[in-house]
Amino acid sequence: MTQQASGIQGSIVAIVTPMFKDGSVDWKGLEKLVEWHIQQGTNSIVAVGTTGEASTLSMEEHTKVIAEIIRVANKRIPIIAGTGANSTREAIELTQEAKNLGADAALLVTPYYNKPTQEGLYQHYKAIAEAVDIPQILYNVPGRTGVDMLNETVIRLADITNIVGIKDATGDIPRGIELIQGLNGKMDVYSGDDATAFELILAGARGNISVTANIAPKTMSEVCAAALAGDADKARQLNDSVAVLHEILFCEANPIPVKWALHEMQAIDTGIRLPLTPLAEQYRAPLRDALKATGLI
Repeated sequence: MTQQASGIQGSIVAIVTPMFKDGSVDWKGLEKLVEWHIQQGTNSIVAVGTTGEASTLSMEEHTKVIAEIIRVANKRIPIIAGTGANSTREAIELTQEAKNLGADAALLVTPYYNKPTQEGLYQHYKAIAEAVDIPQILYNVPGRTGVDMLNETVIRLADITNIVGIKDATGDIPRGIELIQGLNGKMDVYSGDDATAFELILAGARGNISVTANIAPKTMSEVCAAALAGDADKARQLNDSVAVLHEILFCEANPIPVKWALHEMQAIDTGIRLPLTPLAEQYRAPLRDALKATGLI
């Protein structure tokens, strides 16, 4: 295989999976969200990532959500399917299914809970890449998974032709810059930390896989566009206008706050699945205030 490129850049929303109060998936609501994102300038969508409650969906629902987002987008913007798992075999099955459904790329979180070694991480991703010929984006989020994929492991994986990018959700800008420099163009780096995303893009990252873009898609798209154009002042100014959202959307575990915010914006119903629970009462007024301050309600 020759080296593939994802060709994906800018503001990439890690979209929520809207649900009714009983926890069933709101398919019509999902369609409306996808259309809204395209209209608002979102550059790409991650289907069934952390924010999409991948951990609480059945395998059948997981693939159905990916299929529905691909159907609605209808090739207007690229769709990245979340297909990571802590079982390599399961990750291969999900990634193959995403390819069959027509996804443009797959996003693969590091195996969580079982805490593989760096060699284990390398072999895990190598096995998936060799099994399924689709552009693949690694996803390192040590705060959620309990495993941290070191820069040297990522650089090693960059030699595998269809591993085309990494979502770096460490929020560590010096480390991210070191990774960009070490990769030397062999793999795209995407921020996975809204608060610091524009800084990483200015340093050479290709975009931001975003939670905030769920509720402020237009502004997040403009932040990324300014940073990609090298306009640091404009990127910082735009980012400052939604900085309060970057903070408040993590007052409880993602996607609890962002789903509650979307409900306040009358965009989705209240559904969220256990073990996740609706936003705690003490955070509701501050989040509502943030939505008002940013003109979202």
